Formats: sequence, C-alpha cells, structure tokens
Amino acid sequence: MLTLCFSMSLLSYSNCVVMMDKGNHTLFAEFVLSGFSEHLNVQAILFMVFLVVYVITLLGNLGMIVLIRIDSRLHTPMYFFLNCLSFLDICYSSSITPRLLKDLVAKRKVISYSACLTQFYFYATFATAECYLLAVMAYDRYMAICSPLLYAVSMSSRVCALLVAGSYIAGLVNATIHTGFAFRLSFCGPNVINHFYCEGPPLYAISCTDPTINEVMMFVVVGFNLLITSLIILLSYTYILATILRMSSAVGRYKTFSTCASHLAAVTLFYGSAASMYSRPSSRHSQHLDKVASVFYTMVTPMLNPLIYSLRNKEVKDALRRLIDRRKVFPSLKKSLTPGTKQLPFSLA
Repeated sequence: MLTLCFSMSLLSYSNCVVMMDKGNHTLFAEFVLSGFSEHLNVQAILFMVFLVVYVITLLGNLGMIVLIRIDSRLHTPMYFFLNCLSFLDICYSSSITPRLLKDLVAKRKVISYSACLTQFYFYATFATAECYLLAVMAYDRYMAICSPLLYAVSMSSRVCALLVAGSYIAGLVNATIHTGFAFRLSFCGPNVINHFYCEGPPLYAISCTDPTINEVMMFVVVGFNLLITSLIILLSYTYILATILRMSSAVGRYKTFSTCASHLAAVTLFYGSAASMYSRPSSRHSQHLDKVASVFYTMVTPMLNPLIYSLRNKEVKDALRRLIDRRKVFPSLKKSLTPGTKQLPFSLA
C-alpha cells in the first residue's frame, strides 16, 4: 500500500510537471537513458551477458533461500541474515536489471519522470538496507566468536528480526531523503541521462536547478551510512582477529576464521564498488568508470554473493549435499515400495 501511494504521488507530480513552463523552457516529463552503446551488435552482446548474470542472480539467491529454509541445521542467526541478504540481492538487482534488459532491445530508451524517481527510490532503499545488513552480519560474527556463551541470548530471534527491520528502516529513510530532495529539481534542457538507470549524479547533471544541495545531501547521507556501517564492520573484525590470535590451536584459528571469510569477501565486493562511485566529488566523476562500477555494484555483486557463501562455507555445502542425497533417496524409495509392502526396506533415522 505504501509503495502504491508513493508511486501514485510520483505519477501525479509528473503530470503536474508536464503542465508547467519555466520561462521559455518546457519542462520534461520523460528521460532518455543513454545506456552503454548505440551499436546494435554491442547491445546484443550486452543483453546476453546481463541476462545470464540476472538469471544466475535469481537462481543462486532463490536457491540459497530455499536451502536455508528446508535444512533445519541452518536455522541459526547467521543463516537467517544470509537468507535476508539473498532476498535483498534479488530485490536490489531486480530494481535495475529488467529495465536495462528492456532498454537494450528497445529502439527508444525512454523512462518517464515518475518511473525514474520510483526506480531511484527502490534502488536507494535496497542498496542502503544491504549496507546495514552486512554490518549486522559482522556484528553477528563478533558475538558468535567473542561472546559464545552469550550468543544465544544476545542474538535471539527477536533481536535478529529487529536488526533486519532496522536495516530496512535505514534504507527507507535514506531513499526518502534523496527522492524528496529530487522533487526540487526541474529539467528543461537536454533530457538524456548518461547512465543505464536513474541515479543521483547523472540526474543532477541535467537539472536546470542548481543541484548543489542534492549533491551535498548525497555526500553527507551516503557518507554517514558508509562510515557507520564501515566502523561496525572494522570494530567487529578487530575484536574477532584479536580473539583468533589468542587461540592456541592453529586448526581452531583456521576454522574460526573460515566462518568469516565469505562475509569478508562479500563486504569487499560491495564496499569496494560503492566507494569507487560515491567517494569522489561530482567534478571528478568519469561517466564511463561510473557505469562500470555500477555494473559491479548492482549486478555482479548480487550474483556473486550466493556463490561466495556456497563455495567457501562448509555448512552450506553440506546442506546442499544432504539435499541432493535426499532427492536420490526418495525416488529409489518410491520405486522399492509395492502395493503389498508394509515396511520400508531401510530406516530413514
């Protein structure tokens, strides 16, 4: 209902924009996304590549969600957060990729004003929520390794739910701030956005209104979010590293650190691409480099996250092996049973 109301408000605002004039300029109600290239051959190749990436993203994250839900051994706080991360990755990628795939095969890459701000809103929500969720996952590892006796109490189901809800609230607040400030912008000049989706800096670049306030707000709010979450992650892993170094057993140190390796890889991918986009002032932005960074940020990272957690996590690999074995067992069980059979040929215990 909230999403519907927000979309309707954006649509009504865009209709108002169509009716207004500013001096001798007509305000635009739609934009053209420049994308990556105008060459049809390049667009066809990019379409196939991004389609494969998106399918892998959906299958990998949906598979992770199903695996965690059906295997009771994975019903722990760590995998609850991983389940939420997979859901966020699906939403995050889906806010960008389907539109990009459509534009790659369309003659006119046109997006309406309301659709543009709606995409901006959901993209900012899911990106910020994932940022905070990665910090929550680092805190979870800190509690599990540094305070194992208090872990069950400190990371109860209620606490986990509140932490995830807080991540979403942070995402909604961030998106509302940026989208709200975007309403003050007017667009009366070129309506071509030099990007493949609606994002802050490319949108500000074509505004007839001075976007300084928007750029400052983006720098402050995004910087605050990155700073807070980065500090949580750094402090968590500082204490984790100190705890690991105090362990006498080399095998114990390896096993303990291996539980954090997947999360560290996911954090490095996400924050590395995000920092390359938002750490530079707008005057130093290279549109080409921003597009490449955005591909990693919005499509590659959501695709790699389930692969990282499945390939580097023994518990996930064991759960996947049990699922495969179960699928082999039950078909053979069905074939071995006859109408007159009263007992199973073997025990499932």
